[in-house]
Amino acid sequence: MRGDGEHVNGLPEQPRAAVTAQAGGRLLIRVQLSRPASADPRLLLQPRPGKGQPEEAGRSLVLEPAGPDEWQSVLEADPALDEGRWDAYVVAGPGEARVPLLPGLRDLRGLMSGGDAVRGAPVAVRIPYATKDGRLAVRAWRRAPHAEAGRITVGSDAMTVAARLYGAGLGEGAEVSLNRRGRETAVARIGLSAEGDQDFSFTVAYADLLAEGVGSTPVVWDVFVHPSAGAPRVRVARLLDDIADRKAVFVYPATTLGELTVRPYYTLDNDLSVEIAPRP
Repeated sequence: MRGDGEHVNGLPEQPRAAVTAQAGGRLLIRVQLSRPASADPRLLLQPRPGKGQPEEAGRSLVLEPAGPDEWQSVLEADPALDEGRWDAYVVAGPGEARVPLLPGLRDLRGLMSGGDAVRGAPVAVRIPYATKDGRLAVRAWRRAPHAEAGRITVGSDAMTVAARLYGAGLGEGAEVSLNRRGRETAVARIGLSAEGDQDFSFTVAYADLLAEGVGSTPVVWDVFVHPSAGAPRVRVARLLDDIADRKAVFVYPATTLGELTVRPYYTLDNDLSVEIAPRP
């Protein structure tokens, strides 16, 4: 792109988009741009590839006129986006280069109450957000089943977590497991207290995690729930609101235990984990 204010491929150098979360999981996307040379501008959502991975095909949506210098498109809930980060672009017409979208107003009130997640059904979440370099992107999750973390109470020797299960029901032998990252054989199993077949809570005693030992580098335990005896584990995470990157937003206090500190935290994927680190 040019840095002198000129247009690129018939589009303004920095088109901007406002996003509104609507009922049914839809996203209304309104793009501010002068009428391009082509009558067929499109919105492109491009999945961000993993490190060293090739770029995959994106999701292309038609942009329709919605007013003076305004175009719009609706990202329907079905089909759901694959889990990951999707960068937003405008393409002026066939064969034209894609131009990154800047974030405008984001009205995400429709996501605050958990969106349209239904007990017993899979969970598909899309949260528009501004990237670190100031562009518009969509963070998507697609999980079936899913365990949504709620209130976390941090104590002096344990933490208690309330959660809700989607896409499955709690049955006989349901339990929580914490798996030490990088050491698959290290697992701490904890009983849970169920309230019906969806809501549950559990308490993690820090002593159960310290038994495995901690060296000079931090140790991370990832939190899962097993809906019933022998059932595959389900990652516990916090997805059902308007926060795309929770790690730096929800910061829990660390508990000091001798020469160590213990704290729950959310990962870059908004999954719940527990970190044990040497005391600074």
